[in-house]
Amino acid sequence: MDLFNTETFSNILPYDGEAIYYGQIINSEKAQYYYNQLLQNIKWENDKAIIFGKLIITKRKVAWYADKPFEYTYSKTTKLALPWTQELLEIKKIVEAESKETFNSCLLNLYHDGSEGMAWHSDGEKALKKDGAIGSLSFGAERKFSFKHKKTKQSVSIILEKGSLLVMKGTTQTNWLHRLPPTKKVKTPRVNLTFRTIAD
Repeated sequence: MDLFNTETFSNILPYDGEAIYYGQIINSEKAQYYYNQLLQNIKWENDKAIIFGKLIITKRKVAWYADKPFEYTYSKTTKLALPWTQELLEIKKIVEAESKETFNSCLLNLYHDGSEGMAWHSDGEKALKKDGAIGSLSFGAERKFSFKHKKTKQSVSIILEKGSLLVMKGTTQTNWLHRLPPTKKVKTPRVNLTFRTIAD
């Protein structure tokens, strides 16, 4: 028995970054419980973005929670963090124990079905800790998640299971874009928690 390396997780990126997929870290029954709790208890609101000077309201809903009332600005709109719910603190503890990372905030996304997704982007906002880890936990519908290298255009995709964890860290945001492509195959909601570190 190897006391120092009981389990190994692979980096799904071939170079210039780290995206570690841990697979399902919360069993299906518990994942379903958290999924239901999050749908009911999170203060969801439609996301807003200013694109070419025009305010766009998305079908996708979001919520922003943190240790403190941190401000977080992306797509030229600013959110003020809400205090953690009990379920979010429980989930945060599980993610931190599994990833050996620490987080002080979480941006949640609610995709009602496969028609809702996210375009290519990287999470490089100034408020975030540079090269800090982002832990992405999925509940509900399983969805494809894709990366594309900014220079070489090489792409990598993975199916994110319910209860599964993907951790992006190192130079991933500098060198890679990522997206959640829309699909006609998925008819049910997905809740995605992205744990982050705001540079306080």
